[in-house]
Amino acid sequence: MAAKTDRSDININRSMPPGKIIPELVYDDLDQAVVWLCQAFGFKERLHFRNHRCQLVLGEASFIAKANPTLTESSNNNRLQPQPNQMDHSVLVRIEDVDQHFEQAVKSGASVISPPKDYPYGERQYSVEDIGGHIWTFSQSIADVDLSEWSGVLSDNPEDAF
Repeated sequence: MAAKTDRSDININRSMPPGKIIPELVYDDLDQAVVWLCQAFGFKERLHFRNHRCQLVLGEASFIAKANPTLTESSNNNRLQPQPNQMDHSVLVRIEDVDQHFEQAVKSGASVISPPKDYPYGERQYSVEDIGGHIWTFSQSIADVDLSEWSGVLSDNPEDAF
């Protein structure tokens, strides 16, 4: 039996990255993608497993970069990597400094979808496409804005959401 974390609803497993929700994104060239994601977005490599997956972390956020299953012999999954300009998902990551992060991403060759912009809900965000065609939005909290100021509606039991 795995040990419990300080949050009793999650067991510890050193082979898993932190977090309850861990996106898995597919790349044609996994090694190239890992190097690029670390350089462009500041991720750190946590665990690289053979030639088909790598866990990356940024602060408390994590995700798994996977080799395109059509390129690995052991996979029977026929899903393909998304193509540029064909959005089927996106990943939002909270960071401390959107402007500095944006500069590094652009310098590394990220394709800009929307430059840094302040939003009425208290976030400064930008969105880019990575070298694998995945859409990333990076967000910095700049104000704690009352939900009613931007038409937000909190659920009846917000404490149940965390």
